[in-house]
Amino acid sequence: MMTFSAIQCNTTEDFEANLRRLKKLIKKSGDIVVAPEVVLTGFSYERFEEAAAFSKKALEELLPLSKERIICYTQIEKRDGKFYNFAKVLYKEELVYEQPKVKLFKFGGETEYFSAGKMEDIRLFTLDNLRFGLLICFELRFIEIWQRLKGADIILVPAMWGKLRKRHFEQFTEALALMHQCFVIASDSANDDMAKSSAIIDPFGVPFRDDRKSLLNREADLQEIKKMRRYMDIGL
Repeated sequence: MMTFSAIQCNTTEDFEANLRRLKKLIKKSGDIVVAPEVVLTGFSYERFEEAAAFSKKALEELLPLSKERIICYTQIEKRDGKFYNFAKVLYKEELVYEQPKVKLFKFGGETEYFSAGKMEDIRLFTLDNLRFGLLICFELRFIEIWQRLKGADIILVPAMWGKLRKRHFEQFTEALALMHQCFVIASDSANDDMAKSSAIIDPFGVPFRDDRKSLLNREADLQEIKKMRRYMDIGL
């Protein structure tokens, strides 16, 4: 058995306060924890340079918390003069995987400020003999990304998904678990205009959610993956 965790917290304009809150919640989390998209700074379009610099510093503070757990979140990052929204996966005090956001949400202004990653940047990665996939928020809507995650045992979804499309977030994350017959750990922001609906979803598509909580912890039996794939053999 493992314990999966989804953080569901507010993100404010106070970067230091965001980091303190995130560290506090991570310390209470389980073996794998996912935090909301750009949880450290929000999108902060008018403070990109500051947000990128702060995120770099924050990464160094978060690494020690990954000694015995896998941590996933996204941060604003500047590379070669361009800004990206990079997912980071930390484990055993190291950065073990990163993935840029490939599909930017134009209605939120992302296409005006961020550069997009490339589709080939999205790939499965392995930790402790488990295959992981990762997609970021708006990427839930793209079938070609779902196809690149085929074979994943656990899919990580950091998001900042608006509450006007709350049911979409729930439907997509549940369908993602069903389609891949895997666990999905989805983390969404708890800001007033966000959907919440963070969840830990099992391979049968059954979600554990609680919009009242800032941290969801749920035990997970990894044998459920094999059980579902034997029960409904679709070639995974």
